[in-house]
Amino acid sequence: MDALEKIFGKTAQITVLKNLIQHKGESTYLSGIAEETGLSHSSVARVIEPLLKSNIVIEKRLGKQIRTFSLNLESELTHHILEFYGRLEKMKL
Repeated sequence: MDALEKIFGKTAQITVLKNLIQHKGESTYLSGIAEETGLSHSSVARVIEPLLKSNIVIEKRLGKQIRTFSLNLESELTHHILEFYGRLEKMKL
């Protein structure tokens, strides 16, 4: 359990956010996040929606049905989250 989970608990949304942070600068699919985190595809789809609405995550469509996701590195909010996460990791809670 890392510092983020110790403070906010191990929720599906925290798990998805951490996965995207760990793959910062990369695009991934819902199924890829589900496979890496052990969450169901439907759980990932559900918890990624608020991250999209907050502009923390961006979605790119490849064709009609394929969706990819990545952290929005142009978002000020994302920068604050990355900075906060980095500071927590250094504290070794």
